[in-house]
Amino acid sequence: MANKKTTGMLVAALILAAVVGGFFLGKKSQNFRFFQGKKAEKPVITEPTPAPTTPNINIPPGLSDFEKRIMLSANKAMASVVNISTEKKVTVQPSYNPFFQDPFFRRFFGGQPYQPRSQVQKSMGSGVVVSSDGYILTNNHVAGGMDVIRIGFSDKRTFEAKVVGTDPRTDLALLKIDAKDLPAITIGNSDKLEVGQFVLAIGNPFGLTSSVTMGIVSAKGRANLRIADYEDFIQTDAPINPGNSGGALVNLEGEMVGINTAIFSPSGGNLGIGFSIPSNMAKDVMDHLLKYGKVVRGYLGISIQELDPNIKKSFKYSGEGALVAEVIPDSPAEKAGIIAGDIIVDYRGKKVSSMAELKKLIGETMPGEKAEMTVFRDGKTSKASAEVIELKEEAPAPRPGVEKPTRFGIQVQDLNPQIRQQLGVPNSLEGVVVAAVEPDSRADASGIKPGDVVLRVNQTLVKNSGEFSQVMQGIGTDQVLLWIWREARTIFVVIPPVGSSESQPPGEE
Repeated sequence: MANKKTTGMLVAALILAAVVGGFFLGKKSQNFRFFQGKKAEKPVITEPTPAPTTPNINIPPGLSDFEKRIMLSANKAMASVVNISTEKKVTVQPSYNPFFQDPFFRRFFGGQPYQPRSQVQKSMGSGVVVSSDGYILTNNHVAGGMDVIRIGFSDKRTFEAKVVGTDPRTDLALLKIDAKDLPAITIGNSDKLEVGQFVLAIGNPFGLTSSVTMGIVSAKGRANLRIADYEDFIQTDAPINPGNSGGALVNLEGEMVGINTAIFSPSGGNLGIGFSIPSNMAKDVMDHLLKYGKVVRGYLGISIQELDPNIKKSFKYSGEGALVAEVIPDSPAEKAGIIAGDIIVDYRGKKVSSMAELKKLIGETMPGEKAEMTVFRDGKTSKASAEVIELKEEAPAPRPGVEKPTRFGIQVQDLNPQIRQQLGVPNSLEGVVVAAVEPDSRADASGIKPGDVVLRVNQTLVKNSGEFSQVMQGIGTDQVLLWIWREARTIFVVIPPVGSSESQPPGEE
C-alpha cells in the first residue's frame, strides 16, 4: 500500500510539474518571440497600403498619455514623408594654372587643359505624399530645375518623379510618381495653429530617413526673411537640419500643418530657429499648379513699404497698415485713385498689419476680382476699389530698402535739363537732386545718396533748391520725411533722430 501511495504521489507531482513547466515554457517562448521577432519578409512593392487612421504600433506600458499621443502622431505621418534624391548635370570651369601654359606640361595633360567639363551634382531632401495617386509636395530648392528626381519610401521602394509645376515665389514644387494607393498625409488647417503648440518635424536629415524631432510653434507670420517673395512662415524650435527641406511639420493629430523650408543659422548648424511654409499656403499653391500649371496671383500696381514708428509720426498716423511708396502708371491702383503716401489699412475686409500681409492678400486675389480697400490720407480714411489683374512673371521685383537713419546732412541742387537727361528723370517730375551727402551724417546713414531726386519734404512739394532750403529751415533738428525718386522708382525715406528704428524695404504688388 505504501508503495502504491508513494507511486501515486510521484505521478501527481510529475503531472503538476509538467503543467507548471508548460506554463513557464510558454511564457519564455513569448519572450523570445518579442526579442527575436518574426523572420523578415520581402517588402511588397506593388500594392502599397494607405496609412491607417490609428497606427497599429506597439505602445510600451507605463507611457503617459502625452507620450502615446506623440507616438501615434509620428507613426501616422511618417509613412507619408519620403526621401528625394536628385541629380543635375552642371558645367564646371577649371581653375587657371600657369604651368599648363608650358608646352612640356601640355604634352602630358593634352592640348586643351582649360576646356569646361561636365559633372553630375547630387543632393537630397524630403517630400510629402499629398494624394494616394502619387502627388508629392516639396520645396522648389529641392526639386526645381533637376534632371533626375527619385522618390524613396521607408519600405525601400523607389520611383522616378516628374515635375508637375514649381513656384519659386513661395519655394514650393509639386511632383508626380506613377503609383496608386499611397499613404497620403492629412492636410491640417495652419490658421488654427497657436504659438506654444507642440509640433513634430519629419524628414530625412543628412540622409537619415524617417527622422522625427519635436518642438513648439515659436511664432507665426514671419516675413521679411528674404527666403522667398511671399513669406508667412511658421517659426519652430523643432530641429530642422540639412535634408529636412520639403518634409512635413505635423501637429499632434498627425496632420501636416507646414512644409519645412529653412533654418536660421550663420554657422550651418541647427540653432533652434526653423521656418515652415503654412499648409494653407502650400495647399493653395498645389491647387493652382494642378489647375493652371502655374500659380495665378493678383497685381494691384503699387510699391509698398513697412510702417515704422518714424514714418507713422511723419504721417500723423498711429494705426497699422502698409505705406504706398509708388503707384505704377496705368495700373489698377492708379485707376482706383490711390496715390503715393496713402496708407492701406484694410483690404477686402481684412485688417492690414504689415507690408508682407498686404502683399500676400493682393497675391491671393484672383484676376478680375474687385479689391475694396480702406485708405488713410491727410488725416482721414476713405474707400477705394480696384479691379485686380494678373501678376506677370516679368513684373519688377522688390527693391533693396534704405539703411538705418541716424543723423542729418545733405546738399542739393536744381534739377536742370542736363541732370534730368543724365539720370533719366521723367519731365513730369519736379524736385531737387542730391549733390552731396556729408559722411557719417544722419542722411548718409539713412541711405540717401547723390543722384537721388527729392520730390517732397514732409508732405510739401519742392520744385527747386530755394524751396527745399526754406522747408528744411522750418524743420530744424526734427525728424524729416523725404519722398525721393531713385532709379526710375519712388520711395519714402525717413531721416529720424538718433536711435530710431530701421525702415523695411519696399516691395511691389
